[in-house]
Amino acid sequence: MSYSDVEIKVIQWGEARGIVQNATAMSQAIKTLEETTELLDAINKKNIEEVKDAIGDIVVTLIMVCAVLDLDLTQCLKGAYEEIKDRKGYLTKEGVFVKEV
Repeated sequence: MSYSDVEIKVIQWGEARGIVQNATAMSQAIKTLEETTELLDAINKKNIEEVKDAIGDIVVTLIMVCAVLDLDLTQCLKGAYEEIKDRKGYLTKEGVFVKEV
């Protein structure tokens, strides 16, 4: 199943449960934050199954934010890529990206 197929199924799932019609972008963004906290916890515990579950849940909440706002997640991702694609720099040992000027 392609990403597009899964995204459509997630939107249909959200519509069937009234999420798309009744949620706010803010409530879904808060849910994204909760799921991100679960991701951090799973990474900290080095539990790959929980990491995968949390990543999936984060993507679901982002799809719901987009559905509520009538946005396309792929277009949002494309826009972010367009902003970063030409950036030059490096990642420090501490995990900080340093842009080259």
